[in-house]
Amino acid sequence: QLVESGGGLVQAGGSLRLSCAASGRTFSYAMGWFRQAPGKEREFVGSISPSGGSKHYADSVKGRFTMSRDNAKNTVYLQMNSLKPEDTAVYSCAARRSVVITTDPENYDYWGQGTQVTVSS
Repeated sequence: QLVESGGGLVQAGGSLRLSCAASGRTFSYAMGWFRQAPGKEREFVGSISPSGGSKHYADSVKGRFTMSRDNAKNTVYLQMNSLKPEDTAVYSCAARRSVVITTDPENYDYWGQGTQVTVSS
């Protein structure tokens, strides 16, 4: 089970940190963050390898968002800085039973319910 937290309302230019807590042992799983805005397709945000040594981000968030993980706490984080109104979406974390990171949501095995992020202009 994956549970996201940390979403909320923030002004443009602000920051939020999302957390994704796993009930199981996910230290050997690649993890990803995705988002979906109303009326839009689900969009890849970022992914991180089990060790945290390999990361990949969507071009739209590169340089502004940072993923990290604390395997001792079974938690993955998404630090979001310089937020823009177009970042408004429901953000969901996902776990993949593999060490290989990927941008394809079809390759993830477990999903959280999501947390709303709203950025006002």
